[in-house]
Amino acid sequence: MKAYIFPGQGAQFTGMGLPLYENSAAAKSLFEQANDILGFDITSIMFEGSVDDLKETKVTQPAIFLHSVILAKSLGDSFQPDMVAGHSLGEFSALVANGTLRFEDGLKLVSQRAQAMQKACDLTKGTMAAVLGLENEIVEDTCKSIDGIVVAANYNCPGQLVISGAVDAIHLACDALKEKGARRALVLPVGGAFHSPLMAPAKEQLAAAIENTTFHTPSCPIYQNVTAMPVVNETEIKTNLISQLTAPVKWTQSVQQMIQDGANEFIEVGPGNVLQGLVRKINREMNTKAATFEN
Repeated sequence: MKAYIFPGQGAQFTGMGLPLYENSAAAKSLFEQANDILGFDITSIMFEGSVDDLKETKVTQPAIFLHSVILAKSLGDSFQPDMVAGHSLGEFSALVANGTLRFEDGLKLVSQRAQAMQKACDLTKGTMAAVLGLENEIVEDTCKSIDGIVVAANYNCPGQLVISGAVDAIHLACDALKEKGARRALVLPVGGAFHSPLMAPAKEQLAAAIENTTFHTPSCPIYQNVTAMPVVNETEIKTNLISQLTAPVKWTQSVQQMIQDGANEFIEVGPGNVLQGLVRKINREMNTKAATFEN
């Protein structure tokens, strides 16, 4: 069974999506439609912008979404997912790919999500840190013992857990985790405490937008970050999508569940190859590859 997986923030690079734009009339039309919907020329930033331009949250999230979704649409009849999943932002790409969201609605939600998250970041300074080489339980217990907001945010693969929270609390947690034997506890160059309680203001704003958007019956299950379980019910999908902003990304658990449910090939759709690497760390036996556009 084929599982299609969609990357999140951090996968962006200058020139992303350009071959699609240049070689497919249908893709070009979607990119130009995106410029109109967003109200700025995102394609120019994707194709020619600097690394710093692409790092802006209001650009990064729609850019990765567009690359992933337009690539999926360009695969034609070969795109036959048995199941889908996306890492954080990638969940929106997955929901367009399996027909739950229309392209325009997905893009509008991603744009609103990015702006809401940026506002939440401006309200309270937060950050994230990657912790390598410790059991999940040790990291979780250490976070609970710290004075201040710090939580487990991304269960990326065994031995790799990202924590998120207030800047001071993250630094305290990193020191404590190194003492407990972490191979590394490294503060990441991110603009906020994503997937933590500090994103609560963004959650409220996004909830209103999601509730006002039509969700359709998906063509296949989506394994959502919040539960790591297959979902096909539109109301449940909405609820999980809203919860996702302040809840951890259970990527390890999602991949394990997909394998348990019959997945034997994982195809990454979008920029980069981070998710393929994580899948192989979760289960070495799995076949992984990148989706490629052939005109």
